[in-house]
Amino acid sequence: MSGSGVVKKVAGAAAKAGKAIDWDGLAKMLVSEEARKEFAYLRRTFEDVNHQLQTKFSQEPQPIDWEYYRKGIGSKVVDMYKEAYESIEIPKYVDTVTPQYKPKFDALLVEMKEAEKASLKESERIEKEIAEMKEMKVRLLFSKQGICYCHIHAVMVMSCSCVQKKISTMTADEYFAKHPELKQKFDDEIRNDYWGY
Repeated sequence: MSGSGVVKKVAGAAAKAGKAIDWDGLAKMLVSEEARKEFAYLRRTFEDVNHQLQTKFSQEPQPIDWEYYRKGIGSKVVDMYKEAYESIEIPKYVDTVTPQYKPKFDALLVEMKEAEKASLKESERIEKEIAEMKEMKVRLLFSKQGICYCHIHAVMVMSCSCVQKKISTMTADEYFAKHPELKQKFDDEIRNDYWGY
């Protein structure tokens, strides 16, 4: 493959990579102003390099007009240069970097997916707990007014057996019985001498 062919191939790959990157989607994930500035700088740099590859380096070199030089310099010197020029072989690029880093990158992707799943699972747990707390709050409000939340009609709390225990009177053991994963988390923190600071 000629040198210009390699450059064209690299320029084509860079163009495809540029189109495949969801810059706007990535930008939405950034939270700090410093990260946004760094990301904007990365994007500008990528686009500059990509533009150079597409324009400057992807063009075919102008063919050499050997006859023009023969007239001015002489055929012996020009033939020597022509022979040397045509004997140049541009070595084929062998990518030794990608095989080293691709497994690491793939492992990071797997780790990222697992972290995403764990995060979604934790979000679901927190949403469920928030819903439970809201329900407990409503039950507490109804019980203070002497109305049973479980029955839409006004049944007096004292005569209803389905009244849930108020959060203000719930013991830690009762709470942890409903949320064993939190009990495990607290026990682990105490065991590891982690007190939240």
